Amino acid sequence: MHRWLPVAAIAVLIGLIAAPALAERRVALVIGNGAYRNAPRLPNPPNDAEDVGAALKRAGFETILRTNVDKAGMDEATIQFARAARTADVALFYYSGHAMQFNGVNYLMPVDARLTDEADLRRMARVDDIVADLQEAKSLRILVLDSCRDNPLAEELKRSIGVSRAVSVQRGLAKIDSPQGMIVAYATQAGRTAEDGSGRNSPYTAAFLRHIEAPEEIGTVFRRINADVYEATRRTQLPELSLSLIGEFYLRGRLEITTPAPTAAAPPPAADPCAAATDHWKSAEAIGTVAAFEDHLARFGNCAFAGLARARIEGLKKGTAAVAPPAAPAPPSRAAAEALKCTKERDARSTEAKAATTIMFENNRASPVHLYWLDYGGQRKPYGEIAPGCQRVQQTFVTHPWIVTDETGRCLAVYLPEPTQRRVDIR
Repeated sequence: MHRWLPVAAIAVLIGLIAAPALAERRVALVIGNGAYRNAPRLPNPPNDAEDVGAALKRAGFETILRTNVDKAGMDEATIQFARAARTADVALFYYSGHAMQFNGVNYLMPVDARLTDEADLRRMARVDDIVADLQEAKSLRILVLDSCRDNPLAEELKRSIGVSRAVSVQRGLAKIDSPQGMIVAYATQAGRTAEDGSGRNSPYTAAFLRHIEAPEEIGTVFRRINADVYEATRRTQLPELSLSLIGEFYLRGRLEITTPAPTAAAPPPAADPCAAATDHWKSAEAIGTVAAFEDHLARFGNCAFAGLARARIEGLKKGTAAVAPPAAPAPPSRAAAEALKCTKERDARSTEAKAATTIMFENNRASPVHLYWLDYGGQRKPYGEIAPGCQRVQQTFVTHPWIVTDETGRCLAVYLPEPTQRRVDIR
């Protein structure tokens, strides 16, 4: 069985405001349809919906969960969701099941759907209507469609309308227009099939679940999801990703909205000269130019990110995108130098936090090491390899433990970051 590729569309409409939102209301509608009466049954969608719903609840969403619903049930759920979205800051719609497109319009299929001619399309839910409901949210909108491609009802419609008009029924879903401030993620390229998977979840949903709770900016999260899908399908399913975002958003944390300050403008007065350094650094990284990093140094030359700014400037001037180590890194704190024993790994896990920090892992061993984040369930999440003599700069939260292993997976050390920690020596 193949699946129609999840389309994950994230639309963000954010005004230019100076301070991040202190709190936001998040709502989600999650639907998984598999027990079809007039089409082949799908084993994974109910599992996908239940697992995604649970993950979103952990991320602070008020979640409406429905599985194996007919047209009346889908209508009732979407009406409830539309009302909730009106007062929400963040709204998310997730669907797993059969879907199709006709004449450029996308449709989601309830379990009682039947399709003898195009009039029966009214028995389905239009994706355009869901998008309109999402638009009611104030700040962030997310649309995720994980749908099966092998849809015999679509083939029946082709036969019923005749050869001359069958071209209106295309494989896969139609591409959704991406206005400014939107992320559109396709689980595979247009016109290609996506795998349904042999496990509990589809390959895309499995990757989604692995990364959606990670302490990463949402764009990074979806890039990691895409990479996982590509590798898990033996490089046969290549997702597509279109990014057009203003600001940053973390599902595991507050809504982060940063506005680049004009070069000539002076920073607002504050008792702590470094109070605004973190937000300004995020803006400088998003812009990624020499001028942006020089502006950060001019404003916050004695603060935490000054060394990284100098390294970025030096790297850009040399014509390389690599991140060099800070010119004069602060000496590691005692907690940084004394890693926890590996026996502590079984008791370590991430907890909620708003205090962020940036640390540099430096591999001083003669062989490569591997870096893992311990998630909220205490499970290892891979974050890549660090070659001998190389470094990795990682933004994280102070209550998120990290594990360093050798090439065999044997734990070398457990690290718990501190707000003042800047460097970790791996020996």
